[in-house]
Amino acid sequence: MDQQTLLTVMTVFVIVAAIALVIQMAMLIGIYRSSRSLGENAQRLLPKVEALVESSRVALDDSRRLIEEIGVKSTDILDVARKQLSRIDEVLEDAAARARVQLDHAEVVLDDAMNRAHETVAMIHGGIVKPLRQIQGVAAGLRGAVDFLMRGRRDPAQAHADEEMFI
Repeated sequence: MDQQTLLTVMTVFVIVAAIALVIQMAMLIGIYRSSRSLGENAQRLLPKVEALVESSRVALDDSRRLIEEIGVKSTDILDVARKQLSRIDEVLEDAAARARVQLDHAEVVLDDAMNRAHETVAMIHGGIVKPLRQIQGVAAGLRGAVDFLMRGRRDPAQAHADEEMFI
């Protein structure tokens, strides 16, 4: 390649490089302007964001305080519930013990009533039913004697049957 051509090619490449540098410079200026605009916008939004952060912080503190109050109140409620349950348990135990005592007493009274009823039945049986049976037996004997005397002589087979019935 000759010298002139080489110089021309180099000149073209230097011009292309210069144009590229100018384009890059324009782009950097555009980036600078947009970042400065963005910074200004950020500066305008910064008080609003700070206010939002502050209100969020206040809301968070209020929420924490409410959660702590709810925790304390629920603990108090649980303590009261535990005390009430222990009292109810004591009352139920007392009621169960008294019910057992009353049931035992009722069982003793019922056993006594049953024993007295049994004694009364035995007394009636011994005092009324037994003499009635004896009277009935004597009456049957008298009836048999009267029947025998009224009929006269009997057949020995008939007498044997009557004796078995009497026994």
